[in-house]
Amino acid sequence: MSLVSVNQLVRYYGSHCAVDRVSFELNTGDILGFLGPNGAGKSTTMQMLCGNLAPSAGEIRINNIDLLDKPRAAKLALGYLPEQPPAYKELSVDEYLRYAAQLHHIKRPEIGQAVALAKQRCGLSQSGRRLIGNLSKGYQQRVGIAQAIVHSPEVIVLDEPTVGLDPIQIREIRDLITELGESHGIILSTHILPEVQALCNRVQIINQGRLVFAAEMSELLQKQETGIFEVAFARAPTLDTLNQLPYVNRVSSSDYGRFILHTQNVSGERISQDAVENNWGLLRLIPTQRTLEQVFVELTLTDNTNTDGADTTTASAA
Repeated sequence: MSLVSVNQLVRYYGSHCAVDRVSFELNTGDILGFLGPNGAGKSTTMQMLCGNLAPSAGEIRINNIDLLDKPRAAKLALGYLPEQPPAYKELSVDEYLRYAAQLHHIKRPEIGQAVALAKQRCGLSQSGRRLIGNLSKGYQQRVGIAQAIVHSPEVIVLDEPTVGLDPIQIREIRDLITELGESHGIILSTHILPEVQALCNRVQIINQGRLVFAAEMSELLQKQETGIFEVAFARAPTLDTLNQLPYVNRVSSSDYGRFILHTQNVSGERISQDAVENNWGLLRLIPTQRTLEQVFVELTLTDNTNTDGADTTTASAA
């Protein structure tokens, strides 16, 4: 059973369609990276998913509960950290987390244990009596995550959880997200592409209100491949010999006896095999890759839809 099931979600602002037939699912153990340029419909989708904005059409089910029909029951299975943590800085960590626990209808005798567990998971066990306003920004983010998980929800939605943090704080929050992902389903919205590569096992990209890519992270990484290799040999063949290889489109020479092979997206293993069979003495084999930023730009700046509105690049996200 999916923790989150979004089916044909649509949202209009007047005559403008901000989200157009978006569908995806989230399962336990998934850390789903949700990407998109500004104005793509990402924030609108997140607000609908958390019940803060009503969709114009479509269905959202949280832990198999219809969010529109039974919003309170569905939200009990949901924890949400917005980009700005919703903390009362004049409260201590313990006071704030107890308040959050009450909002999530945790029974009074169980609040203490729930708060202690959330603090332990977020590295706040020694900070309970400190005022939130006196904490560093990294620890305030931890408090924000703690309020999102104090009721042990099945689904956690994190919106830009590492914005404005220093490198050490970013690493600590990433480690926390990875740990939470082992027992929850997590949707991570971020503009930091290396963060997606480091944390997520699945990724989806929204552009102009539509999903233009939704697949395993491995498929996004495959889009980085260019089919171009830098090679060097101990007993180098001629350019003509390399050009005659069936998978090579063209060859150019480089510095220090190296060659640049432009191939038909062949694997490096195939090149290695030919080097061994021809006794060329392979010394260097380095594939060149596009950055994740370049892949993201290609997916979001290119029109990826058919004239009938069908998405041509979206893979199954289930």
